[in-house]
Amino acid sequence: MAQDNLFHQPALADEVADLMREVVPGVIIDATFGGGGHSRRLIAEFGADVEIIAIDRDPEAVANAVALGITAVQGNFGDLARIVAPLIEGPPSGILFDFGVSSRQLDTPKRGFSYHREGPLDMRMGPDARLTAAEIVNEWPIPDLAGVLRRYGEEPMADRIAAAIAAARPIETTSQLSTVIAEAMPAARRRAGHPARRVFQALRIAVNDELTAVTAGLDQAIQLLQSGGRVVAISYHSLEDRIVKTRFAAGATGCVCPPGLPVCGCGRAAELRLLTRKPIRARSEEVAANRRARSAKLRAAEKVAA
Repeated sequence: MAQDNLFHQPALADEVADLMREVVPGVIIDATFGGGGHSRRLIAEFGADVEIIAIDRDPEAVANAVALGITAVQGNFGDLARIVAPLIEGPPSGILFDFGVSSRQLDTPKRGFSYHREGPLDMRMGPDARLTAAEIVNEWPIPDLAGVLRRYGEEPMADRIAAAIAAARPIETTSQLSTVIAEAMPAARRRAGHPARRVFQALRIAVNDELTAVTAGLDQAIQLLQSGGRVVAISYHSLEDRIVKTRFAAGATGCVCPPGLPVCGCGRAAELRLLTRKPIRARSEEVAANRRARSAKLRAAEKVAA
């Protein structure tokens, strides 16, 4: 099997390339390398004018990058500044985040990410994760489990599902968990999309502490970028997108003094220029070819001179 087919087809790759065009030549950090689809698109578009540095928590993704001749480091993008410090001489011109789980991970049963495939309750994106989904499902008290489902899955039936999970313990596989969730749901809910989707999302986010990494990674990316550099972030659910939207909006906010003051007293200056007032969504043609692109939302910002 060709290397390109081993990992997922990237969402919004053309849009990423268009946004990065203004900062090439330069170093672009692919902070969530995965299968490298975005990096390959950038290399195909810009050739030797772009130098890619890849980061991923998953050892398989790092090995894929190395096989493609790309400088790659295994690590969590929440530690972005520390990871790239020994790899770059000056500030990068672009940083890309493609959040969430890759299709390769979803399609590998032993990783335990998919409610469609039988596998162990793992869900770790990399060996650095301190928890597995099995520990949360089988050991956490019902209120804590329900809180995770509500907070990270935005699951309206969190209490009911958590109680059903606790009653069915021990649960060892993804299919067992999926069945328990489905049986806890009323019939109408089972007809409205897969009933386990929100629960699996919540468990994955909790296992990998994803939202903490999103917040930290964005902050560090903005600090690292050169003036005129660009940060591009692709999200797949509302929690990620909300963090990106809020951080970019805050960075693009300048003076907050009351109108009419002759001189600014707050000293606040914008550090970003928004490149996307609303998120960019995949075109219908792309969604038809790549279902994962259906939920993708891309936001981008440019760092302004201090």
